[in-house]
Amino acid sequence: MITSLLIANRGEIACRIARTCSELGIRTVAVHSDADENALHTRVADSAVRLPGSAPADTYLRDDLIVKAALAAGADAVHPGYGFLSENAGFARAVQDAGLVWIGPPPAAIEAMASKTRAKELMGVEPLREVTEADLPVLVKAAAGGGGRGMRVVRRLADLDAELAAARAEAASAFGDGEVFVEPYVEGGRHVEVQVLADTHGTVWALGTRDCSLQRRHQKVIEEAPAPGLTAELTEELHALAVRAARAVDYVGAGTVEFLVAGERAHFLEMNTRLQVEHPVTEAVFGVDLVAEQIRLAEGHALPAGPPPARGHAVEARLYAEDPAREWAPQTGRLHRLAVPDAVRLDTGYTDGDAIGVHYDPMLAKVVAHAPTRAEAVRKLASALDRAVIHGPVTNRDLLVRSLRHEEFTQARMDTGFYDRHLPALTTPAPDPHAPLAAALADAYGRSRFGGWRNLPSQPQTKRYAMAGEEHEVRYRHTRDGFETDTARVTHVDAGLVVLEVDGVRHRYEITRYGDHVHAGRTPLTALPRFPAPTAQHAPGSLLAPMPGTVVRVAEGLTEGSEVEAGQPLLWLEAMKMQHKITAPARGVLSALHAIPGQQVEPGTLLAVVEETP
Repeated sequence: MITSLLIANRGEIACRIARTCSELGIRTVAVHSDADENALHTRVADSAVRLPGSAPADTYLRDDLIVKAALAAGADAVHPGYGFLSENAGFARAVQDAGLVWIGPPPAAIEAMASKTRAKELMGVEPLREVTEADLPVLVKAAAGGGGRGMRVVRRLADLDAELAAARAEAASAFGDGEVFVEPYVEGGRHVEVQVLADTHGTVWALGTRDCSLQRRHQKVIEEAPAPGLTAELTEELHALAVRAARAVDYVGAGTVEFLVAGERAHFLEMNTRLQVEHPVTEAVFGVDLVAEQIRLAEGHALPAGPPPARGHAVEARLYAEDPAREWAPQTGRLHRLAVPDAVRLDTGYTDGDAIGVHYDPMLAKVVAHAPTRAEAVRKLASALDRAVIHGPVTNRDLLVRSLRHEEFTQARMDTGFYDRHLPALTTPAPDPHAPLAAALADAYGRSRFGGWRNLPSQPQTKRYAMAGEEHEVRYRHTRDGFETDTARVTHVDAGLVVLEVDGVRHRYEITRYGDHVHAGRTPLTALPRFPAPTAQHAPGSLLAPMPGTVVRVAEGLTEGSEVEAGQPLLWLEAMKMQHKITAPARGVLSALHAIPGQQVEPGTLLAVVEETP
């Protein structure tokens, strides 16, 4: 019987595992890097152990330190969560060799499915060995790991070598394994997966399907269960294939078998020998706690003959700190407030006031809605995200809301190319035009309490704000009768609430300030000085770091004086375990190259200069 469990992970999944353990009466031990010393997962656990001596990005990959921490803390078992060492057979063996219970499948099963190439061979699927023009487009994938890391779509044979090199580098950084492979890329397919649970007594459950087709940069954004629109025959085939995969490796515990579905045909992709990020939608539909089931199965308990019945529909959205106006660069900073309506489930590794750093994945939270029907679940989730209070770094919230309300999604006609078709329209800013006025009036109210109204009615006051990357100036008058504007009727003003009436409709704006940053309702604004400070000047063609990160490599043979073509990759930055390509803005000559592999850079750091030539 497990009484104490070490969670070999961080963030949202570590907090989620700790929650279930608390409900089961199991004591939890957290581990952390120096960067995570005060992270939420260390605070919700019963105790925490520092993992010394590694760079923050690599700390949770140190199996030796984690096993040592488990023994020192008196843990009985280790749960790996997802990512990091969750699919590392060597880690699983090290845990077991230390006399601890491994909350996961047997090491041999992990090993059999760890390499996507070996997994495909096990299921009778052969990867491409030699790529020709007739094979295009193809998909380059990392043999180990997932989450879109080390994955590239290649549509031109001339790009293959460069994309293979980039994929290898990213895979090696993320998983410690640079092996990649190539497979056909199926246009217009849907990403469908099956959750499996298996015990040590020969029972394997297929817990329904999930659709994870909405992906950006090959990372899942919105997932749902069950996958909509599948025929009963195809669903039965997917279940059978998933059970076959689990039985082929004597699987025990929770796992996921992934497929690409095109029409009525299912293409096996891989088996993930761990808990998936999107597992909450299956939990909601089947009324099970998959983490609790993992623990029970590791203790040797048997599953009932069949799974519980499915009820209703569930949809999950991943909330990321990333800026669509800056090529979706990961964002860092203080998360001042994160709150969603009680009607939905929030899984997060952050709480109000926590700092979002540069070392890890920028996912802030998962928001999950469950309802009797798909339409109700989608509407519920979209509304909850729309009304959520998110104060801090820029997020993908608007993308999520618009995606959930897009006709193609509401009618379940989406596929993995959804964002290829619709991303520009879904990310076009649509800021509230009256938010800057509300912020200005609340600010003026606060100042007027100390000095009263003093300006002549004919002399309007002005204030400038940055909103959605653009500057906005607002005008108002402070008279004996209150505040007046030319664009709205002011019905209420105080430091925390402004109510404006526009064309007969009242709009409420709750005002929250964090220094120069203001939130008027759900609109983030930055107060600008009356007289702007001079900005740093850079030569035309200057390439600036779009985010904090590390220069991981510079294109081979590239030196100052090199001739480059528009769009040619020049160097790569790594931030939050993802590599971001910096390309030449135009055809020209590389007149300056300041980037050095291993260099830590901040946003705005000058990396290189390309002088354009005719």
